Amino acid sequence: MKTKLFDKTGKEKGTVDLPKNFSENVREDILAKVFETQKLIYTQAYGIMKGAGAGYSASGISRKKRHAWKGTYGKGISRIPRKIMSRHGSSFNWIGATVSNTRGGRNPHGPKSEKNLFKKTNKKELVIAFNSAFAGTIESKYLERKYGKKLESGFVFDGDILSIKTKEFISVMEKVFGDANFLKVKTIRAGIGKRRGRKYKSNAGLLFVIGSEERMNRKGIEVVKVNELMVSNLAPNGEPGRLACYTENAIKEIGARFN
Repeated sequence: MKTKLFDKTGKEKGTVDLPKNFSENVREDILAKVFETQKLIYTQAYGIMKGAGAGYSASGISRKKRHAWKGTYGKGISRIPRKIMSRHGSSFNWIGATVSNTRGGRNPHGPKSEKNLFKKTNKKELVIAFNSAFAGTIESKYLERKYGKKLESGFVFDGDILSIKTKEFISVMEKVFGDANFLKVKTIRAGIGKRRGRKYKSNAGLLFVIGSEERMNRKGIEVVKVNELMVSNLAPNGEPGRLACYTENAIKEIGARFN
């Protein structure tokens, strides 16, 4: 499979051969599976506070015994731990506490912060997922399904594009992609969600993959080195299809790395 090769001005120099990773069959099921597995790596550990729900001075199981102090014989109440809110002589105003079926009681099976969220991934499935994600940046049907219009992606640039300034870089991308929305744009969410800690939402934008020894920092797009690539970079939400560009060194490294 061949794709277009551009120089730092956005002028087409010719074509370049892509490694077989970009022409493999897209396995959306395996891609989604590996995406969900890798997503757990960045999940923040969470769990209940130690001693949560057990901070009351609640007595133990009440005694069903005649004439016993704090006994519940003849009271018609259950044998759950209770805390005393007030009393009048030997009559108590009890409220159930501590156990899970009471107000403010413990969570019976709450999440544990020490739980290991890491999951192993089969090596063959990992390679298939990466190849499916690479192919999704080239094949037009997945790009059209993701962006709602016909687009071209997967272009390769020579190494000189790393040295130009951001303003020139954006103009080159506009020249190559045309009217495609390749910039990462943050917008205000519609609806009540913006009052619940998620006011803004953003699109994935353009992904620019560079070699492991190359360096580039660009505002408005996502730049990732080949040795730091994850499935979530190439296929946001675990679905194939994303606007992406590569450097020549990145293409060579991908062919050698993902076999």
